[in-house]
Amino acid sequence: MATVSIRDFSFIPSQLTVVADDSVTWTNDDGTDHTVTADDGSFDSGPFGPGASFTHTFRQSGTFPYHCDIHPDMRATVTVT
Repeated sequence: MATVSIRDFSFIPSQLTVVADDSVTWTNDDGTDHTVTADDGSFDSGPFGPGASFTHTFRQSGTFPYHCDIHPDMRATVTVT
C-alpha cells in the first residue's frame, strides 16, 4: 500500500508509481477539506476533512492524473504498471 499526504494545499508526493492491484491511501494532513478526484472520473473521494483518509485500489495499468475539486490547482498523478 502506498500513501499520499495532503498538506499545504499539495499532494505529497505529486508523482507516484504503483503496480496493478495496489491501493493508495490519501490522508488529509491539512487544515481544510479536500477531495481526491480522478480527471477521468474513475475515482472520487468526495470532500473529506482534516485527519480523514481515502483509499482507492488501482486494478488496471495506466496513468491517472487527479486533482482536488475544491482547490483545482492541486494536481498529481498515479502511474500504475
